[in-house]
Amino acid sequence: MGSKELALGNVNEDAELLQGQAEVYKHLFAYADSLVLRSAVELRIADIIHSHGQAMSLSQIASKIASSSLNIMCLERVMRMLVRKKIFTAHCNEQPSGETLTLYGLTTTSMWLLHDQELSLAPAFLTFTDHSFTKPWYEISRSIKDGGIPFVRAHGESFWEMTSNNPEFNKLFNHGMATITKHTLDAIIKGYKDGFSELEGTLVDVGGGIGRLVANIVKTYPHIKGINFDVPHVVANAPLHPGVTHVGGDIFKEIPSARNIIIKSVLHDWDDEDCLRILKNCQKAVSQKKGNKVIIVDIVLHPDGEGLFDDAAITLDMLMMTNCIGGKERTENQWNKLLKEAGFTHLNIIPLPTTMSLSIIEAFLH
Repeated sequence: MGSKELALGNVNEDAELLQGQAEVYKHLFAYADSLVLRSAVELRIADIIHSHGQAMSLSQIASKIASSSLNIMCLERVMRMLVRKKIFTAHCNEQPSGETLTLYGLTTTSMWLLHDQELSLAPAFLTFTDHSFTKPWYEISRSIKDGGIPFVRAHGESFWEMTSNNPEFNKLFNHGMATITKHTLDAIIKGYKDGFSELEGTLVDVGGGIGRLVANIVKTYPHIKGINFDVPHVVANAPLHPGVTHVGGDIFKEIPSARNIIIKSVLHDWDDEDCLRILKNCQKAVSQKKGNKVIIVDIVLHPDGEGLFDDAAITLDMLMMTNCIGGKERTENQWNKLLKEAGFTHLNIIPLPTTMSLSIIEAFLH
């Protein structure tokens, strides 16, 4: 579309310009969507309806919220917005008195926000809408103009320094990430079942944290011997898992030798230079025998994609840019370039369509 003067007559008469105006307003108030929904998660409205077993009236919901001075008019307006956003349903029932009573129910979206369900996303929602996570986003433009990392500008220390220095922030982050990890474990094990069944010998999980991923792999495929590899203070607090050995070390120095390596959601934390250092150490660790491989579990960006999670993946790239020094999500071309520079001869990408644009990226040496 060519440039048009935004005169009053044009705006009133031109449907295309009006559509543009509507889009601006949508983005202008986009923060309201997540923060109003956050209030519902904090009030556990989905849990209240779920526990009741059927749709509830506003007064019934209000009676289950612990408060001596609840503002039911504000609650009604919040529910009206969340019904419009299809978080909850609303059905009007005519009462014997002739009055109309609105009953609110759950949708497949609000079912994901139940706190006590195994696959709940409520903790993740509360984590990433917390002020400590939203504050760095206000620093993006200054970081573009003047340099620096938005998170450091906002908090005066790096993301990982803050997790070390601030126990409350560390707890918030770990709790939120734990709920996301639950979703990905099952998708990885099911989505790569042929690959795991064919693996032989030892599998090292590089940056494996407390060993949850490799423990689940070994449990499902007991012919695999697992090693969970992470920094010493992390593995020191890791629980015992049958068939898994915890090893402490530094991924930038040396990785335990193994037939195969898996590295999940680690490389997106680092810039290309640091990723090359990690990947070359991975290559050394598995280079003894033909057929050994490095299994990368990470997002493959599709900037023009229309997949279920492609928008979320692009937003996650912004999250990495905002919080991490050099962190980013990568396109298929960027993965190809990075892995070739690291010495891998070819790769194979296996999408995991059930979770947040994650893919299995098999990197081969021969």
